[in-house]
Amino acid sequence: MCCKFKWFLGSSFLLLTALSVWTGWVMAQPAQKTDKEPNHEWLLPDENLMLPFKEQQPIYFVNRSQNAAEWDSLKDFWNVVTETAVDPKTGQSVTRKAVKIKVPLGLTSNPPVPVENPMTVAKWKLGKKLYYDVELSSNATISCASCHDPKRGFTDQSPVSTGINGQLGGLSAPTVINSAYNPLQFWNGRAASLEEQSQGPPQNPVEMFDGEGNAWARVVARIRSNPDYVKEFAQVFGTLPTRDTIAKAIAAYERTVLSGNSIHDRAELAMRKRLEEDDAGKQELLASDYAKVLKEAFASKDTYALKALRLDPEKDQGKIEAIAQSLANGRNLFVNKARCSACHAGDNFTDNTFHNLGVGVKDGKIPASAIGRYEAQPSGHKNPDLYGAFKTPTLRHLLETAPYMHDGSEKTLEEVVEFYEKGGNPNPYLDIKMRDEDAEREWYKAKAEGRDYTGPKAYVYNGKPIVPLRLGLTAKEKRDLVLFLRALQGDPLPAIVADPTLMPK
Repeated sequence: MCCKFKWFLGSSFLLLTALSVWTGWVMAQPAQKTDKEPNHEWLLPDENLMLPFKEQQPIYFVNRSQNAAEWDSLKDFWNVVTETAVDPKTGQSVTRKAVKIKVPLGLTSNPPVPVENPMTVAKWKLGKKLYYDVELSSNATISCASCHDPKRGFTDQSPVSTGINGQLGGLSAPTVINSAYNPLQFWNGRAASLEEQSQGPPQNPVEMFDGEGNAWARVVARIRSNPDYVKEFAQVFGTLPTRDTIAKAIAAYERTVLSGNSIHDRAELAMRKRLEEDDAGKQELLASDYAKVLKEAFASKDTYALKALRLDPEKDQGKIEAIAQSLANGRNLFVNKARCSACHAGDNFTDNTFHNLGVGVKDGKIPASAIGRYEAQPSGHKNPDLYGAFKTPTLRHLLETAPYMHDGSEKTLEEVVEFYEKGGNPNPYLDIKMRDEDAEREWYKAKAEGRDYTGPKAYVYNGKPIVPLRLGLTAKEKRDLVLFLRALQGDPLPAIVADPTLMPK
């Protein structure tokens, strides 16, 4: 065979191969949408379909720290008011209804609201309806509320959640309560907003998706098949239902799942009022502040708040002083000896960051399913210090969100305190805040000087000592600390939020 013929055959083969690859690539591309096939991901709004400006009812948040006078004037969580506003199309002033939400005491800022997803009553109602709708799942068996049930503290009170076809997930469902304040969502922080978080479960093959076809295309098709939904989405967003607008609506509802006004919040307010009357006073919570609000709770028969502290509203008034002292002691321990506030800080009792506590670790080994924040970080930004680290959860409403930890491994608050008492579970990536740094330095010093280390037990991984920091709490201190945690239980969530059958008129 001549060289020219060989060259021709070789070139033809390469050309055919290239054409085959190109054809396969083209066939793999998603079909372009036509006017007859509306995009399921997003659509630009047609304002002509939306409710007239005068009929749109905005939702505003009001918190006591930023507007005490208005906050005090609001009677309920959900308050319908009348406002005068300028219609941007006509420039005319119109009178319309609006809703002002009284942010619970203890939350000193309003939930952040993205500029692209302003709050309205119609959007909130649509989001609430979707939150409880099983049509978001492939086989119409699972809704958002299945794992985040208002009757169970917006969790499912299980170590791990049960999804589609009875499948068990790998983590305990975090509460939706006060999640509006989280800068990152999910235990590993892989979602940057409530809008982004709400898109996860419908496409998760363990939670709501059967794995067949495009998960969101099918969700949107099911929602579009409902004429009521089509009408509501047109009025709220000016489009057919889309993935974008479904996410926005659900997030608008979740943004109002708020908890506060706990006994501790009331004691802090009592302290501030006391300091206003006594300029020489020190900004420090006293047992007398707790006693004052406990007396008020007994007088008003606040059964919910009192039972959170295991107090009988009819029989236990004589225990007020002792309970108040225990609460003051518990708070002092929380901030100091027990070191809880190192991570559980601020209004929502979380630093909104990620820590490796050794939860789920056995013999120093982190399970492949418990990589945590490290797994969620994009390539090029992975931090080994966050291997096995999970988000610090809020401590509000704890009595309805057991079991605790990201794997639901601790059944009671007492068990949680014991877990921290021993310094968590040792592993190579145990968070620095869980470690006895003085003991670790002593280990290095002893090794350098050629002598035996005699301090607390050190676990050595690749030549690096890890010494869990024991708290050294007494039995009474543990009881006082747990009592303080129970005092963070807020009011029952208002029915307008927690009752799926109740909608504003």
